[in-house]
This record gives sequence, C-alpha cells and structure tokens, in this order.
Amino acid sequence: MTSGQIHRLERISYTDLIPLIALRPIVLLPWGSAEAHGPHLPLGTDGIISREVTRRAAVRLANEDGCCVIIAPSVDYGVTNFGAAFPGTLSVSDSTVSSLVDEICRSLGKHGLSRTCIVNNHLEPAHIAALKLGASRAAASGCVVWVPDNTERRWATTLGDEFRSGACHAGRYETSLVLAAEPHTDVLTRAARLSPNPASLSRAIRLGARTFEEAQGPDAYFGWPADATVEEGDALYSALVEMVVQTIRESGISTPDFSRV
Repeated sequence: MTSGQIHRLERISYTDLIPLIALRPIVLLPWGSAEAHGPHLPLGTDGIISREVTRRAAVRLANEDGCCVIIAPSVDYGVTNFGAAFPGTLSVSDSTVSSLVDEICRSLGKHGLSRTCIVNNHLEPAHIAALKLGASRAAASGCVVWVPDNTERRWATTLGDEFRSGACHAGRYETSLVLAAEPHTDVLTRAARLSPNPASLSRAIRLGARTFEEAQGPDAYFGWPADATVEEGDALYSALVEMVVQTIRESGISTPDFSRV
C-alpha cells in the first residue's frame, strides 16, 4: 500500500488543506489536562502522553493503512475534580468538555474533516464520560468520532500490572510514559525519591472516593514511580497506539476511499 501523509493542522495553510480534504483524512485530536501528578511529574503529563501516542499512531496509520492523517492542536483542559486541592490543577465542567468535543468535531466536519479520533489520557471517569457524550452529539451531525478508552478491559489488560491494579496515577505507568516521551527531563531523579503508594485509585473511586486524598494519595500519586523506565514507557506506547489504531480500523473506514478523489 502507498504510504500516507501526516500533517499538523496548525502548521499548514488553508490552501494546503484544501487538496487533503479529498483524501478523507483521519483527524487525531490529542486531549490532556492540567492536573497534579505527584511531586515528580509535570501538571501537563496527560497531554504529554496523548501527544506522543498521537505522533506514533499517525505514523502507523500513514505507513500501514495509507491514511492521510491530520493532527489537530491538543486540548489540555479536562474534568479534574480529584486533584482540585493541588495548586495548578485546572478543572472545567463535564458540560464544557462535552461541548468542546461536539463543537470541535462539528467545526472540523463543516470543512470536510468528518472523521476524528480523540486521543485521551486523562482517565478521571467523569472526564471520559464527558468525552463520549460529546462524541455522540457530534455523531448526530454526521461526524464519525472515536474515543478509545484505556479503562475498557480489553485495553486495560495490555497496559501492565500497575495499571491493572488501579494504582496507576503518576506511578510507574505514567512516569515511564513521560520518560519515553521526554527522556531529557529530570523526572526519574525526582521519582527515585518517592516511596511506593500501592493504594488503588480505581478501587477507591468505586467505593465512593471523590479526591486523591480520600483515595489515600496525599501527594497526588499512586503506584511505584521510582520503578519507571524508558523501556517500559516504549512498550506502553506500543499498546496505547495499538488501541488507537485498532479502534479506527474496527470501524472499517480507516483506509481512504480514493474513488472519491
């Protein structure tokens, strides 16, 4: 199959975009948050991960499926109620998130960019629900919107022991992903100073916890951040990219219809 193309929406002109629309591109929309991730990871951790997954997924879709892929500017605000007490955590309402998804996808659709995959790595349940609600609203206008969900069992089982335990906020899982995306940072040095926190955030949420503190995460992290490695981060990116690519492929419309060009 002929190799596809990858373009960043903010880096091309509208005249550059016009001929690409005929290729029925896949738009990848990275989504993150501004949220406390322990004393060692940046507030923008979720966005860092989503942008790296998007970059790697774009390569897979272009090279293996021959897709024209357009990477949209990332959205780095979400429902972040669990970390609200920590400085720098910025939360918006679930209705705002749903509206953003709906309006962004509809706006893309008006210009012929009607197929969008939201690449999200902020996993607060209310946030994921808001993304899916916005996607369903956009679908009513004729858009195709995918929301791959890391917390679905078939994907969660591929993301390592810590993730499956639920002790996975700013622990080995996310620290490894940040290290693999930005290996030049001092994240590992800072993570090495932290003791393990095996408390399961996901279990605490099921039992009614509403904050990191209530879930036994007084420093906004869970898991084993000191055990993070670049190698594990790369393996996790492979799993996350597979989730995105397979979600799109399963719809049966990832390959461009060149008969329409």
